[in-house]
Amino acid sequence: MSKLYFYYSAMNAGKSTTLLQSSYNYIERGMETLLFCPKFDIRYGNPKITSRIGLSQDAILFNEETKFFDLIEVKKEQIQNLKCILVDEAHFLKKRHIEALVAVTTKLNLPVLCYGLRSDFLGEPFEGSKYLLAWADELSEIKTICHCGKKATMNLRLDESSNAVIFGNQVHIGGNDTYVSLCRYHFDYEIEKSKSLFKENARS
Repeated sequence: MSKLYFYYSAMNAGKSTTLLQSSYNYIERGMETLLFCPKFDIRYGNPKITSRIGLSQDAILFNEETKFFDLIEVKKEQIQNLKCILVDEAHFLKKRHIEALVAVTTKLNLPVLCYGLRSDFLGEPFEGSKYLLAWADELSEIKTICHCGKKATMNLRLDESSNAVIFGNQVHIGGNDTYVSLCRYHFDYEIEKSKSLFKENARS
């Protein structure tokens, strides 16, 4: 039986680069891959997965209505020697998507490699990440570092004044100008600083 893998990290750790390298490894050996990425993320073109170092590969866009098992089952018949499914920004998946991807590994015998964040800009888990952490057969952390040199585990969202955002929607697409990866200490420090600033402004 094939496995469901979850590769997780903080922002800007090279998840997309790692995904594309994994796909290239299959293709280099004569095997085909099928890539998925979220429909609303069109920063690098549509539909395509692109890394910050310039690597890219065509992908199928997914949204809340995507039926992964049915779609992959059809693609397996159409694509000769399909051997691997790879999903970028997997934290945006829903519980039912994860259930379908588990079925892909057990019923279609295809490995599924998911890459995503563990938590959002307030440290809350994404739905997709929560179930991937619970159900994936194998978990692997892709490490990156905070500006202090320690391992970064948290994702801080910045406003136009480079202050930590402490309110807002969980989903907000952005790059290095919007998010920064921090260790727990510096994440908590920036959040508390913004909370204090918010209270001061509210009293003014």
